[in-house]
Amino acid sequence: MKYWLNALPILCLAALLTSCGKNERSSTTNWKYNDADWGGFEKKVDYAGQETPPNMVLIPGGSFVMGFTEEDVPYDWDNIPRRVTVSSFYMDQTEMSNQDYLDYLSWTKLAYGTSYPEVVVAALPDTLVWRDELSFNEPFVQNYLRHPSYRDHPVVGVSWRQAREYARWRTDRVNEAILIDKGILNPNPAPQDDDVFVTDSYLAAQYQGDVRKGLKDLRTGGERPVKLEDGILQPEFRLPTEAEWEYAALALPGLQANEKDENYTDRRIYPWSGTSVRYQRHDRNQGKMYANYKRRGGDYMGIAGKPNDGASVTTHVFDNYPNDFGLYNMAGNVNEWVLDLYRPLTTQTLNDFENHELNSFRGNDFRDIARDEDGVALPKDSLGRLQYEYVKDEDAAQRDNYKRGRVYNYLDGDEQSEAAYATNEHTLISDKARVYKGGSWADRAYWLSPGTRRFMDEDKASRTVGFRCAMIRVGGELEAGRGGRGMENRFGASPKKRRRTRR
Repeated sequence: MKYWLNALPILCLAALLTSCGKNERSSTTNWKYNDADWGGFEKKVDYAGQETPPNMVLIPGGSFVMGFTEEDVPYDWDNIPRRVTVSSFYMDQTEMSNQDYLDYLSWTKLAYGTSYPEVVVAALPDTLVWRDELSFNEPFVQNYLRHPSYRDHPVVGVSWRQAREYARWRTDRVNEAILIDKGILNPNPAPQDDDVFVTDSYLAAQYQGDVRKGLKDLRTGGERPVKLEDGILQPEFRLPTEAEWEYAALALPGLQANEKDENYTDRRIYPWSGTSVRYQRHDRNQGKMYANYKRRGGDYMGIAGKPNDGASVTTHVFDNYPNDFGLYNMAGNVNEWVLDLYRPLTTQTLNDFENHELNSFRGNDFRDIARDEDGVALPKDSLGRLQYEYVKDEDAAQRDNYKRGRVYNYLDGDEQSEAAYATNEHTLISDKARVYKGGSWADRAYWLSPGTRRFMDEDKASRTVGFRCAMIRVGGELEAGRGGRGMENRFGASPKKRRRTRR
């Protein structure tokens, strides 16, 4: 009896939500939602917002001054300060570790190793990046990636292209796990070739899998697969844009003590406050290094018994102090790939820049799902992936918001600008040059500043460069996640309450 009394409020709430969902009507047509007799048009009345992806934290969006926060020592002038706005997004707390990447290699070998061994080979990090003409680093060549002692250290030797493929794979594994956890699919312990779960193929009805129980189809009374409109699957994992990475590294909301009238009265040189790379507060941590970096020539970790950062090369991805967003090693440990193509000029100096101040990014190469003449998506490829095609310039020319399919050189290298980049002729900058940021265990303190930037070809790798992933925050900027106040707005009231307040 006591159990039923305790459960009564929950049962009543469930019944209320069910009845509200079925009786709710469209505000513009007055047709009922979620009612088979009215056509089965669906509305997710109980949707509580996007779940936080594993290992990630929410980075609340806002405006900030992107660019150098100290002297431009190399005189590159490639990151002139300018104000931009970044939409809310999620970002990994840590760099991707060796263990994370070994999981990816193991799955790839299981799924494609028999039929497509070249796919496995293409995913392998370059462990030879540890070699040096005048250093004995062979133990790192042999052990760093696979020995369990380094399992929680950041993966290195990964190119920009490999990092993107990892993010793509992670999207599919996370979404497959969601469907398994919700009882929609049964686990597939031995996926093979095109019989692997790929998110966009599933949404295009080109992957069925081992179905355990589908969602109720209100129109037919039977079952159906998950749709994008259900809000169950996550958006894609990807590399963060340079603007997102820099915004997340600076963590300026941590300066709110100095904030007044929507303006920050101070700027940060590093991902922490102050001008020192040592912890300044008067407690037991005073004097400790904030980051894993090279203090001076030949000094990678300090003296024996009292090291500066405790690591001659990389260290644990959760070591050192997190910034005010809860992100670890946004300075030091390893540099990190970002999504952007490298160009030295910034559109801040051009008249057209004010049209591109939201979610600043260079490197768009627009593409769409490849479809037949009836508009149906073409069959997935032999790896289970949906086929895409790049937008042709003649098709883009018909639009008002963009005129080309590939806009790598827009206002910096195209005919509208005065710059021109010719690979291996006059410059190292090409359409393969990608930005990396953050400084590493082998860099001086200058490179720990989020405003600094360097580049490397997208198919090359380094022992000082790793990566972490990001994901868009879908929905309103101020909406809470699951279990939060999903329907409340910035006035702290639901939409209906707000309307009554404004009368």
